[in-house]
Amino acid sequence: MPVLTASNYDKRPRIDVPGHACQVGWKAIGRELDGKLANCNSRGPVVVVECYPGVDELEVADQLAMLLKPALTLLAASALKKPEEIDALVEPFLGGDDPVFGFLSDLTLPQFFDAGRLDALQQRVRSAGGIALIVGCGASLIAPDADLVVYADLARWEAQLRFRRNESSNLGAQNPKQAASLQYKRAFFVDWRVADRFKLPLLERCDYVLDTNTAATPKLAAGGAVREGLRRAAARPFRVVPFFDPAPWGGQWMKETCDLDRSAKNYGWCFDCVPEENSLLLGFGEVKDFEIPSINVVFRHPEELLGGKIHARFGAEFPIRFDLLDTMGGGNLSLQVHPLNEYIRDKFGMPYTQDESYYMLDAGPEARVYLGFKTGVDPEAVIRDLKASQTDPSKQFPADDHANRFPAKKHDHFLIPAGTIHCSGSESMVLEISATPYIFTFKLWDWARLGLDGKPRHIHLDHGKEVLQFDRDTEWTKRNLVNRIEPIASGDGWTEERTGLHESEFIETRRHWFTGTVEHDTEGNLNVVNLVEGREAIVESPTGAFEPFVVHYAETFIVPAAVGGYTIRPHGESVGQCCGTLKAFVR
Repeated sequence: MPVLTASNYDKRPRIDVPGHACQVGWKAIGRELDGKLANCNSRGPVVVVECYPGVDELEVADQLAMLLKPALTLLAASALKKPEEIDALVEPFLGGDDPVFGFLSDLTLPQFFDAGRLDALQQRVRSAGGIALIVGCGASLIAPDADLVVYADLARWEAQLRFRRNESSNLGAQNPKQAASLQYKRAFFVDWRVADRFKLPLLERCDYVLDTNTAATPKLAAGGAVREGLRRAAARPFRVVPFFDPAPWGGQWMKETCDLDRSAKNYGWCFDCVPEENSLLLGFGEVKDFEIPSINVVFRHPEELLGGKIHARFGAEFPIRFDLLDTMGGGNLSLQVHPLNEYIRDKFGMPYTQDESYYMLDAGPEARVYLGFKTGVDPEAVIRDLKASQTDPSKQFPADDHANRFPAKKHDHFLIPAGTIHCSGSESMVLEISATPYIFTFKLWDWARLGLDGKPRHIHLDHGKEVLQFDRDTEWTKRNLVNRIEPIASGDGWTEERTGLHESEFIETRRHWFTGTVEHDTEGNLNVVNLVEGREAIVESPTGAFEPFVVHYAETFIVPAAVGGYTIRPHGESVGQCCGTLKAFVR
């Protein structure tokens, strides 16, 4: 376990947006909107509250109806097609009975609505005779020229928690009691894709953004203020809000290092740079925690954040993912493999796959990593043993007979191109660096244990056996995937090393050891960085383009491509000591 005086890990990083205010609570929100409507020239103003899937639309409608006293209140959901029609619409993208995988949807939001019902609601709005309030996902389809547009947003992580608490249904469905895993699958492959396509133009023109992540404490900020916050994020280093989750193999390391609930059984995951699901906090005056999905920065400022070449290659998608996997005092991860590019494209509609690596942020004396097959392994015997372990609970898969198991120590780096069998063992604290198709893991063997729900975790051997690369044997793996560390450059008080990834992977990683100031330059390319050694460092602009930015041990931060030159040096208690960063970027 790391020896720290006290945790300084920042679980609620934010970006301050000076000169703007924020309304907190329904009464204050009602006063703000009422004042805005008082200056509206229309005799029958129309208020649209467009909602991201997972927002509690009934609560929003009820609260605003009490405060604004509209002549007409409508829920956009009343114009949706029947649930069975929508189920049929989305079924081709849900992968049948597969509990995890589907196919990325190309559906659009209007396809979920009944044209006749939409027309009927539009006629009711035109004859309202006073304020008309329309709330829900698709509300702006009913009144595309509304006098006042509010976008009610929700982070995907909070949406997942609502699935787990049986508080939410999928878009157009009535399934709050369905297994949260199936709701998540439907949201991942359908709902979020549909809603994100619809969100972007609304973000550009909405009058207000409503933060609905904390149900009892809604917050309202002007659309211009939120857009300024997103612009600021794309012009300076920043962090997203990390979230933590238990796992069947979870450990105890993050409890101390990240100052988490000591009474929790374990924490297996820390998602500290997954913008598709993380939040971004904006500070408006005294309100320091206005929360929106961090993916909004990618949607609004892809060129500034990613750089022109990366944007052209990946579109408005964040291609690099950093997360932490804690098995210190826990168990092995599942033995697994990721799909090859052609396979993930053909089977799931993803344009690229989850190449990744394990960087050992910390490790116990018994830490091991399974990686690649042993030389001379019989592929048929491997598949036969894997099948047997599924059909007969008494038969353990002999992992040590088939896969290499390498000792692992702190700061080792194991490269894992798609198709490579792999698994981090217990007593490891892994900084996982990967491409972002993050649910496409084919579990091959899970050590005969149960998931957190008390049920066996699903194995995807039928997929896995199609992509396993049996020629990645012991010699090849040692040569290509274990500590491929090469000195690159050095200067006064610093050295730079290339640590990966494999030539078949599109991510490059560089490690810097430093006691002094290190100069970096994005060169028009997104950078993602973690402080892997040292208690604290400071990130600065040589030209004063952004305020100095302090980072702490194990924190991941994003440096937008537009930043250009920046420096990192030890700070606070780390002055005079050697610090280390690991930086990733797209080749």
